Amino acid sequence: MSRLPVGTFTSPTTPGTAARNVALNICKLDLFCLRPPQPEARVLSVPSAPQLLADPSEQAPLHMTPQGIAIREINSGRLVTLTREDNALRVNFAENKAPVDIVYRQVVWASCNTDNGVLEVAYLRRKKKVGALALARLEGKPEGLENTIVSQWAENLMTSVYEDSGVQRRRRLKVLVNPYGGVKKAVAVFVKTVEPILRAAQCSLDVTHTTHNGHAYDIAKDLPLDFDVVVTVSGDGVVHEVMNGFAHHADPRKAFSVPIAPIPTGSGNALFLNLLGHKHGFDAAEAALNVIKGKPMKVDVFSLTQDGKRTISFMSQALGLMADLDIGTENLRWMGDTRFMVGLLRGVIQFKSCPIQLSYKLAESDKVKMANDLRARRSGKADAPPASTGESGPLPPLVNLPDDTDGWTTYDKPILYVYAGKGPFVARDYMAFPVSLPDDGLIDVMAQPASSRKEILSAVGGAAKGEGYWQPGLHYVKAHAYRVKPLAPKGHLAVDGEIFPFQEYQVEVHQKLATVLSPYGYYAADFAARTPTAPPRDKMRKGNEH
Repeated sequence: MSRLPVGTFTSPTTPGTAARNVALNICKLDLFCLRPPQPEARVLSVPSAPQLLADPSEQAPLHMTPQGIAIREINSGRLVTLTREDNALRVNFAENKAPVDIVYRQVVWASCNTDNGVLEVAYLRRKKKVGALALARLEGKPEGLENTIVSQWAENLMTSVYEDSGVQRRRRLKVLVNPYGGVKKAVAVFVKTVEPILRAAQCSLDVTHTTHNGHAYDIAKDLPLDFDVVVTVSGDGVVHEVMNGFAHHADPRKAFSVPIAPIPTGSGNALFLNLLGHKHGFDAAEAALNVIKGKPMKVDVFSLTQDGKRTISFMSQALGLMADLDIGTENLRWMGDTRFMVGLLRGVIQFKSCPIQLSYKLAESDKVKMANDLRARRSGKADAPPASTGESGPLPPLVNLPDDTDGWTTYDKPILYVYAGKGPFVARDYMAFPVSLPDDGLIDVMAQPASSRKEILSAVGGAAKGEGYWQPGLHYVKAHAYRVKPLAPKGHLAVDGEIFPFQEYQVEVHQKLATVLSPYGYYAADFAARTPTAPPRDKMRKGNEH
């Protein structure tokens, strides 16, 4: 039996006679050209991959076999084999018995330097099962292979990890770093963790460090629209600025088609939590990987009109206790998003009612149905709304006039707080809108009656899992639009975590106007929907109430 030179191997998936019926066409297929048998060459041994036989009658079909390459690492001198599997790159170090599989999503680059023949592969992996991702590089020289063959192997790997997954290579990024947000670690996180990963993926970076409030707004307002992604290294505040900058762009709709990808370094990182989930919601390397490999996902945003001014809101509007826990904890930003839970507990102790009148244009109020609709969408049993058409043009017009009362419902109980928004998580410890969908054209609105401290505190324990949704006393609806009229001169209103005047306002939804990057195509929130006890029906007035 002739042996192969170190540097190439292919392994049959079916042993025995099934592997004896295929001609040797390897040089014409995929990425390997095997050299003629050489008596002195060493056999490349790979676990679970039988050596390739020189007799053409004993070869398995190439398209049915994993294909690999062996390199001698430059720094360590150890032999490493890299095998392209169906969905992963298998890395096998000579001294290890068990190979390591790197899913293609975590492989960010592969190339061969045609001058010196060095193969470089960059990927992300976890050093621990529950640890954060970290960038890893392999650089080595294949033995016994021409550079053109190694280059073709690297190119085929790149095709598997990018084009075959529907992802563009070498994304052009506009990066906004907020040095002053949250716990003021944005610059360090970007330089030490995020930037090396983005550059390993050969992304093009245009980086700006924001210097003042409104800086991100100004940049987004005049942003050239040839960038593939806007990356925000901050909290939700910079995302709010970017979206409002897009709203005032010369071509708002086209600006909103540029995806936004957040890197979580602020005190509030709700958007990233909703995109990556609670498990990875504060992993900067996961965020960087989402910038490289995430796919565009259309999301609804809101127009908030107040005193003749129109503002884009992407996350939430809060009044009463929920606004107090945000605005009232500005001095606790050093705590990160834990400050919101501290504010909630403080607000429950004070237990002040919210002097407002709440009205909305109802779409759905059945909690069980809303939870079932969520499950149907996640399981693929319900179709997503059709994609928006047309990428250029002005903002969508407002369709709900302030004096319109037809079809509106007024909630008439004393209220502790009103919270409305899009996206399940508003903080790491609080899944406020567990049945929220990214593109249903609706806003989730909750109103908590001023009942008792015990009832409010009973929901705190399960707040991170959205269990408060099932509280019988919590009034939770999906609406096309809603409006609030203050009944007292003093109070707090927070929009996407920013302080707004405590004045009358109205909110309506713009379906699929904005774009974010997502690894899943849906909100990554695990809401353990269950059948609740039958809640009491709320007393409401319908019709012309204003």
